[in-house]
Formats: sequence, C-alpha cells, structure tokens
Amino acid sequence: MRKTSRPRRSVLYVPASNAKALAKIAGLAADAVIFDLEDAVAPEAKEDAREALRDYFLANPANPANPASKTERIIRINALASEWGAEDLLAARACKPDAILLPKVEIPQDVTGVTEILEETDASENIRLWAMIETPRGILNADEIAELGLRSTGRLDCFVVGTNDIAKETGTGMDGNRAYLVPWLMQIVLCAKAGKLDVIDGVYNDFADAAGFAVECGQGARMGFDGKTLIHPAQIDAANRAFSPDEAALAAARSIIEAFSLPENADKGAIALNGRMIERLHLANAEKMMAKAQMTGDKA
Repeated sequence: MRKTSRPRRSVLYVPASNAKALAKIAGLAADAVIFDLEDAVAPEAKEDAREALRDYFLANPANPANPASKTERIIRINALASEWGAEDLLAARACKPDAILLPKVEIPQDVTGVTEILEETDASENIRLWAMIETPRGILNADEIAELGLRSTGRLDCFVVGTNDIAKETGTGMDGNRAYLVPWLMQIVLCAKAGKLDVIDGVYNDFADAAGFAVECGQGARMGFDGKTLIHPAQIDAANRAFSPDEAALAAARSIIEAFSLPENADKGAIALNGRMIERLHLANAEKMMAKAQMTGDKA
C-alpha cells in the first residue's frame, strides 16, 4: 500500500454535527480537516452526526475541481469498544476519506484490528489510518505501534497527540512552555520518526490567545512535529507559517542541491559549502524540504 506524502501543517478539528462549520471547509487554508465523531459530538447526537457526515461526503466527493476535497480529509471515530464505534467505522469506510483517525490507541492491535476489518470489507487501500496517542499506556507503547508504519501492507500513516487527555490522565499541568509534557512529547516524536510516520502536535485550547499559540507552534516545529491540530479556523495561518521553512532555510536548501548537482561533486559523499562540511544526508533533507515547499506553494 502506498504511504501518503502531504503537508500536514494545520489539521483542523470540525465536529461532524456542526453544519455551519462543515459548510465553511471549502474556503479554509488548512492542510487537513478531521471530521470528528468522537469528543466533539454529544452522545445523543452521534447518529445524526454520522448521517450529516455521509451527506457531506456525498455532496463533496473527492474531485480536483472541488475546493472542499482539496484538503486531506480524516474522520475520527469513537473507539470500537464503545457503543458507537462499529457504526462509526462503517460510516467512515463508506465515505472513503483519506484516513480514519483511531482514538486512544494503546497497543498495536488497536490499529491492526481496524486494518483487518477494512481488508475483510474490501475497503479502498487508499484509506489510511491515523492513531491518537493520548494515554500513558499509548505513550509507553508508542514504539511498538509506530513499527506498523514500516509494514508494506500496513495503513498507518500518522500519529496525533492528544495533549489534553495526556494531561488529564497524568495530572500534569499544561501552563507555560509545557515543560512537564515535553519529555513525553519528544518520546512520541522519536517513535513516530522511527516508524516513518508523520506526527501532529496537540491542540492549543485558548484560540483567542494568538501570541501564545504562535509560541507553542514554534516549539512544536523545533521539536520535530510535522504540524499542529487546531480547534478554530483563526489558528490556521499561524500554524501554516510555523511549520513551513522560512526563506533563509529554503535558500540554504537550494544551495545544497545546486552544489551536489555540479559534475565535480557527482560522486562525492561530502563537500565544502560556505565554510561548512555538507554530507549527502544534508542533501536528502534539503530535497525533502523543497518537495514540501512545492506542495504548500512556498517559494521553492
């Protein structure tokens, strides 16, 4: 199965039960949208939310000409063990999103079990799986879970961190610079990268605090996150900026690519450039940066 390669700088949660929010998606600049059937939908509204989701995807099929389908589309279902999980999975499969987000993943079987169901029901191989890492056990087992990303037959593409749930489960404070959460966040990032997965940072709860949000985005980008989950459209532009390379970084990447493309450097593993020793691993990073910049429309 193919692994997707898409920008995931800004990943907006949208309650599937919120008709007004669904109608605005086509005009947003978010890289991805998570249609939420879980936390954002009250128990008594679960069935109506599924129907609204079916109607939305029916009216907005995947089509390059359709603005509403240009963003990556992910559906977060309730846990299969819950009373809503099985129906959610069936509805999500029928919608044919880019991915299905599984909540509170704690062991590899939480992912492989859904993979087996999708295979048994002949679901499109283009439907990927994302995993929420949001419990102490999920963090402790993140390495084993991430290994699924290395399987050629697997569907796992991405980790999403649930910082609110981690804080709730551990009693950890989230004030300031998230100092007490950082070791666990870095552990999740490390495991995701080992499994060749993208990893998305948790939400920033005060959407009116633009300055604080920008600071946390910058922290997440430096920690190695690929993007940030958002709770309000007002956060999209700041997230896109924070998780995009600046012009200086793009210029440096261009110079590395150009230097290695010279005939005299074709067979060299390392070269001197602007007073620095540059190896082919730097070339690989530069090419990756430029590829992402082209996907997001940055000046590549």
